[in-house]
Amino acid sequence: MISSSPEPDLPSSAVAARLQIVRRRIAEACRASGRAPDEVTLTAVSKTQPPEAIDAALAAGQRVFGENRVQEAQSRWGGRRGDLAGLELRLIGPLQTNKAADAVALFDVIETLDRVKLADALAAAGARVGKTVRVLVQVNTGAEPQKAGVLPGDVGDLIARARAASLIVEGLMCIPPADEAPGPHFALLRKIARRHGLGTLSMGMSGDYETAIRFGATHVRVGSSLFGERKGPETPSID
Repeated sequence: MISSSPEPDLPSSAVAARLQIVRRRIAEACRASGRAPDEVTLTAVSKTQPPEAIDAALAAGQRVFGENRVQEAQSRWGGRRGDLAGLELRLIGPLQTNKAADAVALFDVIETLDRVKLADALAAAGARVGKTVRVLVQVNTGAEPQKAGVLPGDVGDLIARARAASLIVEGLMCIPPADEAPGPHFALLRKIARRHGLGTLSMGMSGDYETAIRFGATHVRVGSSLFGERKGPETPSID
């Protein structure tokens, strides 16, 4: 197992080695599930990481990154985007509607669509700049009151509203409750996705991405297993 103990200043060689290990474990989980390794995309969660860690991951060939906060991501990636072929940025944290325009400008995919008001804001932001906005619907599979995400029974209505607003709904995302086995939540997300004809499932993090792959994840979000733990303030979604 890869240690997730605090290591905020990993040398470049350590980041590259960790990345290689995670990729190997993804491939092994895919083979065990009868899937090809290229069916699963690794999203490196780069939130709160120093530039040196990001540079190390980029040097090792990583091109898909997940960020939690728009402003932080702007400072990290604003000057890098033009120089990196194949770079994909995915917003994986809660989004305030007043940040929709900034998010649309920076990110390739918004994984945290969870309410009609946000769908409308993203659609309006995309229309202003002539960009088709790609989204995932975040599902609160555990119905946790403190957590973002639409309830499972309301997913269909939000998908319909997003599609009517010309958003491209590619799939679903979830973060299972920390104190519950993740498997049933991953199974529920897969069931909802199939019901709505969606192919992308962003589920699984450092502690459970291999389980997520067994349940059909197409994208896994891995941070501490690549970079070590770093603490940073959380930004709630407030309209």
